[in-house]
Amino acid sequence: MSTRPPPATIRTQLVIPLEFADGYAADARVFTFHGLVDGREHLALGLGDRVRPVVSPDDDPPLVRLHSECLTGDVFGSQRCDCGPQLRESVERISDTGGYLLYLRQEGRGIGLYRKLDAYVLQDGGLNTYEANLALGCAADARDYTPAAQMLRALGESSVDLLSNNPDKADQLEGLGITVTERVPTMVHLSPANRRYLAAKAMHGSHSLDGVL
Repeated sequence: MSTRPPPATIRTQLVIPLEFADGYAADARVFTFHGLVDGREHLALGLGDRVRPVVSPDDDPPLVRLHSECLTGDVFGSQRCDCGPQLRESVERISDTGGYLLYLRQEGRGIGLYRKLDAYVLQDGGLNTYEANLALGCAADARDYTPAAQMLRALGESSVDLLSNNPDKADQLEGLGITVTERVPTMVHLSPANRRYLAAKAMHGSHSLDGVL
């Protein structure tokens, strides 16, 4: 049984040209919102045909990525995770097909930047990413996708193709009244520095990451 969250509304929208370090460029219609339940400043980036201000409701479900903020990976290119490469991949794939990237302010799987770095210290001592969060007194994964469901409803979307390796994202969206018509995996961005991290996500979080274990 699904529980639909209270409605949110679009606050602002404008088109911003994006360019990544490798030279890939795309336009994004960036949306801000009123009424998100956690009060955080989450963003939706409309890409491909969703750069246009009006999209026909008869269109196929958009490709949607729920991307949790990762300052170290997204901005500084940290190799300890796969967040930066996933962000870059997602923008291009969604631009090709049409849809949204929801940039969610849930650093460190919801524990915040400072505690994420504290968790890195514990990981250097041998714990995996989930064990480290628990050792800090936090949830293994504290992310709540209720604001994502609100944002999608505000954008006029009730069903999506979800670009994700994480089954919890699909389960939460379905429980919040958003139909996930298909879960589309991202690439596996494996490096020597993130192998343990990805292995923990595959083993403990049931992420679809072929070739990691």
